[in-house]
Amino acid sequence: MSNFARVHPIGYRKGRAACGENPAKRYPIYAIKGGAPTLLEQRDEVVRLLQDPNFDGDVAELLQRADDITAQIEQAQQRDARLRALQAAVPPGDPQPDTRRTEPGMQPDANGNEHPLTVAEGFVRSSALEIFRANGKRGKFAFEHRAAPTGTVTTTTQPQQNTRVPGIIPNNPDFPLLVASLLDRQTSDGTTLEYMRDMSGPQSTWNKAAVVAEGADKPKSGPFVFDLITTTLKTVAHWVPITRQAADDNGQLMGYINGRLTYGLEYKMDREILTGNGTTEMQGILTTSGIGTYQPGVGNTDVKLITVRKAKTQGELALYPPSAIVLNPMDWQDIELDEDDNGQFRVIANVTDPGAPMRLWGLTVVTTVAMTAGTALLGGFRTGATLWERQGITILMTDSHADYFTANTLVILAERRANIAVHTPQAFVKITFAAATS
Repeated sequence: MSNFARVHPIGYRKGRAACGENPAKRYPIYAIKGGAPTLLEQRDEVVRLLQDPNFDGDVAELLQRADDITAQIEQAQQRDARLRALQAAVPPGDPQPDTRRTEPGMQPDANGNEHPLTVAEGFVRSSALEIFRANGKRGKFAFEHRAAPTGTVTTTTQPQQNTRVPGIIPNNPDFPLLVASLLDRQTSDGTTLEYMRDMSGPQSTWNKAAVVAEGADKPKSGPFVFDLITTTLKTVAHWVPITRQAADDNGQLMGYINGRLTYGLEYKMDREILTGNGTTEMQGILTTSGIGTYQPGVGNTDVKLITVRKAKTQGELALYPPSAIVLNPMDWQDIELDEDDNGQFRVIANVTDPGAPMRLWGLTVVTTVAMTAGTALLGGFRTGATLWERQGITILMTDSHADYFTANTLVILAERRANIAVHTPQAFVKITFAAATS
């Protein structure tokens, strides 16, 4: 018997060679490539033989070998875990080692955990940027960052189907920084978006549910009114110039992408979500017919804090409990600084923790200059609308610009394609605050 057979006894069918069988029909388990097989190679070969319906070697010995390899792998995993725990252990009084990485976009959070990549971090880590630099920063390349779920990849060889939105999205509020974060977000596979908009009005107009006697006719609810809305996804984009030298600096690249390009797209997205005209622009919630409105009556001097509370009641009476409110920063300032007759703030603001979530009457507060001062939007955002995105934020870099090529300057462009489906307008209430009195 060869050395291989002695080391790997199940690698041969027992007794076949003694019976004069052709040695070419033996089953070597592990192909040795310049040395002993690794545990991974041993595992894969045993798996292959266990899956082989024609294997007629010693099955019991094969199963024993499988158990042995499993035990060795588990032992190696335990050893590695103990090693990492020992390396992380620091005796009392000894300084904590600084394990933070210094490369831009590589820093973990305070607990040492990897955080989700921003657009800029993903861009500077991408292999596309590495190849672009290796080629002397000639030509162009693109990098896409998705915040929404990845959709199906389609080709131009088949007609693309319109994205049709079924059903009503349940309400699930969270703590966002942007208006877009308040909405349910989905990925569209095409460029045309079709959805049903519920125009049935308040529940009192269509809900005919009643207690009926046994055997009596049951009432029919309705009428229900649904409009089929057909629209297209809109492209939001802009670009900035950057020198070739800055393109070699990851820190500067991240500053351009996060501080200018991404911020610009997010700001424009917020404005579109609120006030887009629905034709040449995205569909804005405030410009959608059928949303509720609340404004203090003539002579009503309710402060903004009270106005918001009454508008919340209106949303609750429509059976679409509000989850958030979008305010202009000046209106939020008025609410936070509002004082009673004794000079006490009516809203208890956590001024010692600026990062604490902003709340008002149980609602998540989002402030943005995209909202016109003097108005606000309150509603069940995930119940009432969905943000459909054809792609995430895509970053493109190129040297193919007639005005900049000879000046050693590149162009970075950021774009995204999206639109809003406001399928339940009754979930929103537009607030108009009373004019300030001197």
